[in-house]
Amino acid sequence: MNILFFLTPKSEVAFIYNDFTLKQALEKMEYYRYCAVPIIDKDGKYVGTITEGDILWTMRNKYREDSEKIKNCYISEIERKIDNQPIRIDSNVEDLVLKLINQNFIPIIDDSDIFIGIVTRKNVLQYCYDNYIKVMANNQV
Repeated sequence: MNILFFLTPKSEVAFIYNDFTLKQALEKMEYYRYCAVPIIDKDGKYVGTITEGDILWTMRNKYREDSEKIKNCYISEIERKIDNQPIRIDSNVEDLVLKLINQNFIPIIDDSDIFIGIVTRKNVLQYCYDNYIKVMANNQV
């Protein structure tokens, strides 16, 4: 089994570009109800991950009560605490599972660092659960 089995392709992933404004990023995150999304550049390369916490702490520490500055803030100005570390599409499933212990999703990149999608912890756990149920059902026969 390889990582492609679990991949949610870029075309189905909510992501933001690194030149988005804070408003654009928040609107996308609110629409999809995500608390973290991948950031890519215009060339399609993975840049990092932005979280609600990153945005809130930046607003509090950098802009405090200056709503005009917040309106003109770009994602590239947001201080990020932790970026979800990507893995390459040819990595093995063991590497994927080890990373999912500490990340809700893993950005998947190709050999040129182009973002091609994500693998979520939920999808991997669902697969494990479904297969566990099948094994248990077969063992009870």
